[in-house]
Amino acid sequence: QVQLVESGGGSVQSGGSLRLSCAASGLLYSVYTMAWFRQAPGKEREGVAAISNGGGNTIYTDSVKGRFTISRDNAKNTLYLQMNSLGPDDAAMYFCATKRLWTSQLDGRTYNYWGQGTQVTVSS
Repeated sequence: QVQLVESGGGSVQSGGSLRLSCAASGLLYSVYTMAWFRQAPGKEREGVAAISNGGGNTIYTDSVKGRFTISRDNAKNTLYLQMNSLGPDDAAMYFCATKRLWTSQLDGRTYNYWGQGTQVTVSS
């Protein structure tokens, strides 16, 4: 079955950086759209970034543009999220997710498979 396992979360001071990883198995990784979502306590889940199957297309929510970079290594079946200039508003549980189509990229309702999440804490 499809399995997504996130790692790389942790606690960082405001202005710091983290790199999240998501290891995928049980699917033909190279044909799937991959994405990162986040959810903070008391807030709705938010699409952060998505990347097409070949990595040639990316999309970001406005609040992370210029600070976050999504990438993937299809040889390693791994998705990444480089997060720079982190602020308190970035603190959340971060999830990776996947689906086949490159449509509605930041709408979590359209994704079929999800990881368990990795926690990001930002202290000011």
